[in-house]
Amino acid sequence: MRRWSTAAILATIVAAMSPALSAQWPLHPLKGVPRAPDGKPNLAAPAPRTADGKPEPNGAAAGRRPLVRGGNAGAGFEDGLPFQPWAAQLQKKRFAEEGLNDPDGLCLPQGPLQYHIDPQPFEIIQTPRQLVYISESNYGLRKIYLDGRSLPPPGQVVPYWHGYSVGRWDGDTLVVESNNFHGVDPNNVNAAGLPSSYLGAGWLDHRGSPYTEAMKLTERFRRVNYGLLDIELTVDDPKAYTEPFTVRVVERIVADGSEMIEFVCHENQTFLKLTGRERK
Repeated sequence: MRRWSTAAILATIVAAMSPALSAQWPLHPLKGVPRAPDGKPNLAAPAPRTADGKPEPNGAAAGRRPLVRGGNAGAGFEDGLPFQPWAAQLQKKRFAEEGLNDPDGLCLPQGPLQYHIDPQPFEIIQTPRQLVYISESNYGLRKIYLDGRSLPPPGQVVPYWHGYSVGRWDGDTLVVESNNFHGVDPNNVNAAGLPSSYLGAGWLDHRGSPYTEAMKLTERFRRVNYGLLDIELTVDDPKAYTEPFTVRVVERIVADGSEMIEFVCHENQTFLKLTGRERK
């Protein structure tokens, strides 16, 4: 089994971390960080190798997929995302409401792409049987099984906010497939008769691009070099989109030794009550 080294498991969007945030915990410099002549971390150095001499994921994606920009999965597509008509209408409504029911603001688990593009850091911890993906944002926690199991058929398990995920290695690329998501019901997009939390289900990005419980998500993680992690996401959801599409996110390692901090969004959360939308 191929493994990412300890120095590789913390991948974040560095530029978005404020000094005030990173200064709340003491720094514990990472060991084995490649250095430039001036002593600063050399993030462009080759990706580290495992104990058996095999390279860590180091191949950039062949053929550039559109990058996600500004919280918008469709930013790199000339005609936008291939929405089904109802999904296009819901996305426009969500965007016009300026993220009123974005799960991030409701202290709910976020959509799978939202975790990758948010400014808070995330960490990936690998064990022989599974990967654990921990996001500081809303304390998102995903388990990705590496023990050879198959995805359960759609509807066979209770829908998960983060989906049910299995992973495998394709050369130097970690391929993660997920399904059984807790998504939008196309026949009840306003969650009539349901708790308010259902309005936060099925947000792929921060513009409100929806997904349903029929979505299958495929993520491909590639280690470009020491400092960069390239992630491709393919969304296959025939209920919400007319065809599958693929987008790309690039993450950068935090090599200064800073740690993630506790993020408890639910503590004293009164947003729904204050906006008069709390449902019993």
